[in-house]
Amino acid sequence: LALYFHIGEREEKCIIEDIPSDTLVVGNYKVQRWDLHIRDFLESAPGLGMFVTVTSPTGEVLLSKLYGPQGTFTFTSYLSGEHIICFQSNSTRFAVIAGSKLRIHLDIRVGEHFLDESAIQAKDKVNEVNIRLEHLIEQIHHVTREQEYEREREEKFRKTSEETNSNILWWAIVQTLILISVGIWQIKSLRDFFISKKLV
Repeated sequence: LALYFHIGEREEKCIIEDIPSDTLVVGNYKVQRWDLHIRDFLESAPGLGMFVTVTSPTGEVLLSKLYGPQGTFTFTSYLSGEHIICFQSNSTRFAVIAGSKLRIHLDIRVGEHFLDESAIQAKDKVNEVNIRLEHLIEQIHHVTREQEYEREREEKFRKTSEETNSNILWWAIVQTLILISVGIWQIKSLRDFFISKKLV
């Protein structure tokens, strides 16, 4: 996931990432500050830091740390589900004068383990093959975890659909019984009325 977004200097912005359990997440970000004189974003935002907070699906805080205007954060998910990643600058200026707009470039990699090419080149061929095999095995484990997570979600969705269909069926049966009961009651009432008026 690579994107950028704008926030106010004292504003908090959150994104939601659906992540399988036991998955490494690596995030890289860079902050740029709006400059009124050149009417464009500066290359960086010197002196400005970012609070990065990561919350699990149960509300547990997995990461809460202050970084610089550019940085890398990592965390491992313990549960499958929607993780909330929030960014807020450490600006201490008053809200009235802290009107500067910030642009945050964000790159999030879920479950990826990148090869260190320089380390591979320094090793002999046997070690290179070993490192590449370990990398492939790790990628296979990640794909397996992703598939298991998707299976869990599909099973949950199927159960919800079956419960909904069952509830609809019972509600239809109850409605039918109510209509039949009301119809029988109306017929009996009309019959009693005609008998009492000696029309039958």
